[in-house]
Amino acid sequence: MFGGPLGMIAGIAFGHMFDKAGEYPGGAQQQGNPFQDRAPSFYSTQDQSQMLFFVGAFSMLARIASVDGKVTGSEQQKVEEFIRRDLNLGQREHDAALRVFDAALTGGGTFDQFAAQFYENFSHAPNILQLMIDIFYRVAAADGNVNKAEEDMIRKGATIFHIPSYFVDSLCRKYGGCSISEHAYAVLNISTTATDEEVKKAYRKMSIEFHPDTLATKGMGEEFLIHATAKFREIQEAYEEIKKERGIK
Repeated sequence: MFGGPLGMIAGIAFGHMFDKAGEYPGGAQQQGNPFQDRAPSFYSTQDQSQMLFFVGAFSMLARIASVDGKVTGSEQQKVEEFIRRDLNLGQREHDAALRVFDAALTGGGTFDQFAAQFYENFSHAPNILQLMIDIFYRVAAADGNVNKAEEDMIRKGATIFHIPSYFVDSLCRKYGGCSISEHAYAVLNISTTATDEEVKKAYRKMSIEFHPDTLATKGMGEEFLIHATAKFREIQEAYEEIKKERGIK
């Protein structure tokens, strides 16, 4: 129904639904939509984007949950909570989601590939992309700690999804993944032990370097200026966050 790495995971998860003679399990002849009636009702639709969301979401969650080499019981529980609470799926769809999750644990394809294909299809729906970042953190934090490997993977997903860093930082703190913002210090290229004066100096230096007007005078193209504007905004947000945490006036 769709190709790419997510198509491969769908094939692993649901290929067993058809026998080698091209019939449904139980002997009914295959007609029309190959998922009709025999697959969960979520898959009965001809809307490929729904199926891609389903396969993409649980494939990415499998990579997040297993990045440290194992999937804990608490992580599995959070995945099932996402199925029932956020997606409000019935038992058949619940079972289908877990088939995808299990298939992604052993199948090919990287998290980056899954995320890129997911973004290609849902770039028009930032609410869906933000929901995915939220559930990534929920699953990662299920064992009481968001480790560095999980954090790095989630932030890579957020970059692929073009999610603003301040949104990711807020979720990171919400789920205990980072303190006041280690990321904010990284944006300013300073350590968390920098003095207030060093923070101000770094901010002034970078805000000048990445100010769109500064770069415009250097003849940078429009595409680069768009990136620079986003970077300039990130610098402003990082500085404001550090100021608030430290009480800098």
